[in-house]
Amino acid sequence: MNPTPGWFARDAGRTRQWRAHVRGARPAGRRHQTATIASGPPRPICARQTQVGFSPSHARHTCRLGFVRTLQLGRRRDLRRSVAIIGTRGYPSYYGGFETAVRRLAPYLAERNWDVTVYGRPGTTKPNDPQRDPRVQSVVTRGIESRSLSTLTFGLTASAAAAASRPSVALVMNVANGFYLPLLKARGVATLVNVDGIEWDREKWGRGAKAMFRAGARMTARFADQLVFDAHAIGDRWRSEFHRDGIFIPYGGEAKQPTDPPLDLESGKYILVVARFVPENSVPLFLEAAKELSNRHQIVIVGSSGYGGALDDEAAWLQQNRTGVRWLGHVSDDDLLFSLLEHAGAYFHGHSVGGTNPALVQAMACGAPVVARDTVYNREVLGPRGQFVQPNVRAIVRSLDEMMSSKALRDEARSNAQQRSAEEYTWDLVCSRYEAELERLSDARTF
Repeated sequence: MNPTPGWFARDAGRTRQWRAHVRGARPAGRRHQTATIASGPPRPICARQTQVGFSPSHARHTCRLGFVRTLQLGRRRDLRRSVAIIGTRGYPSYYGGFETAVRRLAPYLAERNWDVTVYGRPGTTKPNDPQRDPRVQSVVTRGIESRSLSTLTFGLTASAAAAASRPSVALVMNVANGFYLPLLKARGVATLVNVDGIEWDREKWGRGAKAMFRAGARMTARFADQLVFDAHAIGDRWRSEFHRDGIFIPYGGEAKQPTDPPLDLESGKYILVVARFVPENSVPLFLEAAKELSNRHQIVIVGSSGYGGALDDEAAWLQQNRTGVRWLGHVSDDDLLFSLLEHAGAYFHGHSVGGTNPALVQAMACGAPVVARDTVYNREVLGPRGQFVQPNVRAIVRSLDEMMSSKALRDEARSNAQQRSAEEYTWDLVCSRYEAELERLSDARTF
């Protein structure tokens, strides 16, 4: 008695018959042939087209099961790629640099046929934002909302959810999420990690937090498939301290059409600062300098700590006691922010440890006359024609006074900013670099 199932025996016989039919027409040297069951020209077995390297019996069997398996016998099946974005507040969010990048990158990838999922936190996105792309899936996970635990806890739940869904690749923001890379790797998810700045150099973190970030960086160096550095100087630190290389992808800026001055301000007659209220952004120095500068110029302050504190209190005091000072807090309206940058007479950029800063790049795209704290990162972005200042109150007052009093200096600063922005820091360039690397990692993934 023949133990072979009847359907297998029938298909095997028909397979031999078809092989005899096509043997004479098979190209020399061709190892794999798409096989179909017919007495004439090849045609699909069922509604699903037979894949390269399938036998008719295998194809018939898998169609009956409701799927077609791909056998990698010489070439890969062209699948739609999927990406999970982990480590931000979500989409669309206006919190910081990572969120700005995601607002640009997620729709860019969706437009190019990627399945995009952005993991975020409760209450941090604008689901009714008119610029929201409906093709981008937003997933909210749980965590502990606090200054010290939010990144770790939301990163854990987002990584676990992504590991369960098994996308082609994950874009992970911040080395604090490096602790969860082994989980993604175990599930076969390739990882591209934006390492951000040198977090353990930031004054706002205590000893425990700095140790945590450094440990996360070591995990990132060990388990990430590829690293992204937003500044060449950040890459130098990683090569020196962790012996890992990566690719350079900065942030982008968006040039806008000219607008009228906002908030009844006079164009070119105010000093602007845009920063999160932390010491390494030189906010304490600027607030002190503003006490003197406000006697001669209008001062507009954009930003806050996000959690309240002494710097927020000082900004509020300045607004109440200096007629020339306006504190706007956090501004999530891009049109307002870009207009403020466009019409500023001087823009103070005091960031010191974060690599390429998104606020600086956007200020450059808007043509703001930048006076930047003298750091290796700011010199890299602004180039040799930039205007730089040492981190002390007197130097800040003097440099901003000079910028406000000299039209020639302002024109030179605007020209340099816009030229550098167009050459190195556009969103099209940034997004195309991300997609190229995500595509490479997705295609290299082992199934």
